[in-house]
Amino acid sequence: MLGEYRIEGRRAAEISASVERGIGAGQLTPGQLLPPLRELALRLGVNPNTVAAAYRTLRDRGVIETAGRRGSRVRARPSSTARGSIRVEAPEGVREVSDGNPDPALLPPLHDALAAAARRHAERPGRYGDAAVLPELARLARAGLDEDGVPGGPVAVTSGSLDAIERVLAAHLRPGDAVAVEDPGWGALLDLVPALGLRPVPMALDDDGPLPGELERALRAGARAVVVTDRAQNPTGAVVGAARARELRTVLAAHPHVLLIEDDHGHRIVDEPLHPLAGVTESWALVRSTAKAYGPDLRIAVLTGDTVTVDRVTGRQRLGPGWVSRLLQQAVVELWTAGAVDTPAVARAYGERRDALVRALAERGVEAYGRSGMNVWVPVAEETGAVARLLHAGWAVAPGARFRMAAAPGVRLTVSSMTREDIESVADAVADAAGAAPARSYG
Repeated sequence: MLGEYRIEGRRAAEISASVERGIGAGQLTPGQLLPPLRELALRLGVNPNTVAAAYRTLRDRGVIETAGRRGSRVRARPSSTARGSIRVEAPEGVREVSDGNPDPALLPPLHDALAAAARRHAERPGRYGDAAVLPELARLARAGLDEDGVPGGPVAVTSGSLDAIERVLAAHLRPGDAVAVEDPGWGALLDLVPALGLRPVPMALDDDGPLPGELERALRAGARAVVVTDRAQNPTGAVVGAARARELRTVLAAHPHVLLIEDDHGHRIVDEPLHPLAGVTESWALVRSTAKAYGPDLRIAVLTGDTVTVDRVTGRQRLGPGWVSRLLQQAVVELWTAGAVDTPAVARAYGERRDALVRALAERGVEAYGRSGMNVWVPVAEETGAVARLLHAGWAVAPGARFRMAAAPGVRLTVSSMTREDIESVADAVADAAGAAPARSYG
């Protein structure tokens, strides 16, 4: 069962550490079955409860997964292995269309906003004990949320969307709890959930976001939280429309104790209207990042939610970083006030490239998805071969394994750097590489 590797230890901590050493050394491989706890206890000469405690620790840390009588296995991807490592390095002469970065030409210059923030700081330097959120930032953020129909709630600021989602999950859940996530979905989130000791439950989706039946199935299976991307879903570009929002809210209303997290990272780059789901569960949060509209290095996200959730997040934040730089917050205020991003123009620029690529692929008999945002998702018959063939043709795309759990194979292409000439060329290459993939939802 374990080949030459022997698990060692007399205490639970020693046994769990031995398993992790084996995984780190590559002697215990992803998917490998571990000994039944009574068998291992007999071999080590310890009480079965000691082995059970070790396995429980490993499960809660996302290192192994347990399936009752089917036993315990090393996770197919231990939480220490980031999905971002599943990538194709683009050699010289190969175009990089896999990184998910915005088009630099569509990002506003930051120097005026940062200089204005510095001048404000010179007039009144920040101090310990100042409010964690600038009042003007909170006012502007709340006004935008109100305009989009997001329920009332206090505003907090975090260092990006993933930081916000992690803090909200940690505020409500315990290791072992299940979280419903989109599949395919944001690779960083799919890494984060098991890294927190939580158990991801995949939800299939289509162009309108998570399928209501999939959400219902996940909640009936015991998911205590659900994460939904409202617009510009990564990697598929899905948008939760008005009809789908009503269906999802109906499902959520029957589970009022579930934690709902909405990620609106497409804010300011998408002109599709927001249809928030918040308001039907007791605990909820909605996150808006500045990364896609103003640049990934402006590490600011605005978080709102029910009072208890936001209070828990800000309380824990005070014990760690304390606050997100008020200099950066002031810079965001300057950018928002100046209208630095022309949202319709940015949305149109990405939309023209995205739609052109989807059309070009359709003309070549290739199914592709990309309703909003900067990415296009292409189902393929066999992922590794498709990625390799595209690399040989001069295009480095993102392997779908970075974004999926149970979903069918696919590849993601970022359109940010593509010209009209590129689109015809990459469509030819994808058509040659994709193979015959069945028509279906993303799941």
